[in-house]
Amino acid sequence: MGETARQARLWAQKWRWYEQSSLPWNRGRIHWEFLRREAFVRWPVHGNVLEALREGRLEIGAGTLLEPGVWITAPGAARVRIGAGTFLNKGVMLAAQDLVEIGDNCMLANGCFVSDASHRFDDPDKPITWQGFESRGPTRIGENCWLGANVVVTSGVTIGERCVIGANSVVTKDVEAFSIAAGAPARVLRRVEYT
Repeated sequence: MGETARQARLWAQKWRWYEQSSLPWNRGRIHWEFLRREAFVRWPVHGNVLEALREGRLEIGAGTLLEPGVWITAPGAARVRIGAGTFLNKGVMLAAQDLVEIGDNCMLANGCFVSDASHRFDDPDKPITWQGFESRGPTRIGENCWLGANVVVTSGVTIGERCVIGANSVVTKDVEAFSIAAGAPARVLRRVEYT
């Protein structure tokens, strides 16, 4: 195979992977998979959503809604679990290397990013884009949590149930259940109390 043919084949493979959710026949299939789960997705949705749904690596609970521009990537054996009644607003991004888990009835505002991995950068002889990823473990968000706009949740973090994370926060360590946290890095400001 000539170099031009090899490059064309590689380009076509990448195009199929990156554009798979936008292909008209896959759009219908994605809506069908959401219908089967009693969930909803508004267009466009990005990432390898259809592949992960069909392989059982993307679990979506009943009543869940994905707004336009949600991006979910779960390559290889990676898994993403989204609980029932959860709402992912415009531009939310979920990236799993192993496991990203969001509980029932959560609300993630516009532009949130949740991942269980980060890019490596420790090899000075390789471009960052070719160094792969490293993980500190699964990332989990408990039930009934609200993440404000543009919150980032990093690798290996667990946010307990009924937490509120302030807009533009970066969560780098666990947040105990029933907490309100904010900042970069996020820290607990006070407890959620019910009267």
